[in-house]
Amino acid sequence: MSDKRDKKKSKAIDWVEATLSEFDGVRFLHLDSIWVQGAMRVKKPEKLELEYVQRMMAWMLWRDARELNQGMAVQLGLGAGALSRFCRKQLKMKTTAVEINPTVISACRHWFHLPEDDERFRVVNEDAGQWVADAANWGTAQVLNVDLYDHEAAAPVLDDEAFYADCRHVLADGGLMTVNLFGRSASFARSAARIAKVFGSDQVWHLTPTREGNTVVVAGRGVEVPSREVLEQRAANIEQRHDLPARKWLKLVRPLPMNIINQIRE
Repeated sequence: MSDKRDKKKSKAIDWVEATLSEFDGVRFLHLDSIWVQGAMRVKKPEKLELEYVQRMMAWMLWRDARELNQGMAVQLGLGAGALSRFCRKQLKMKTTAVEINPTVISACRHWFHLPEDDERFRVVNEDAGQWVADAANWGTAQVLNVDLYDHEAAAPVLDDEAFYADCRHVLADGGLMTVNLFGRSASFARSAARIAKVFGSDQVWHLTPTREGNTVVVAGRGVEVPSREVLEQRAANIEQRHDLPARKWLKLVRPLPMNIINQIRE
């Protein structure tokens, strides 16, 4: 028994170290590689610096402006803490971030202005898959941001139907999830199909890829789709109040392509 416990303990602390770099006023988080895991403009820590991270907030288009600060936002994968800081400070939402790597949490506390835990904010050092599978967390979140990549940033580390089903369970009725995927990779169609099988194809949308290839998928749990006029009003309001390019998002939103929908039907 002691040998097993020792092995588990050793494995638990064998994490890839978080490192940082800076260029032109922007601080970047890395996991012992050249790949960027997150970024923060040093003089404007509350601003969402990376384009794909901004798009992770596209769920705001599907939610009434009067409800934006209601309920809890959850981030699976802390990165440089950008989404967590934004949801807590800008949207005034209760916010929980789930991060498996303790060196990332430490780096965010020291280098990326991540606040200490309080009644509105907490960071949980736990495996995201286990966290969403815990029934105690089901129905607790209005917003779920999923950005789970390892240090090589090759593909999501949690990406099967069981995981997305648990993500849906975590959402309250009317809740919304955004997921960062690589839209120019063959894995995008597989991942999007898995999400759509769980949420329903009429509850899943995507934004066209960024220059770097990141494609954000938006999935809802029983979300009513607003009219185009309402969406345009919401986009204008988001730009005015939160300095995010929401009108651009609206132009980039697409339903799932037919090849993915056909995968679901097979």
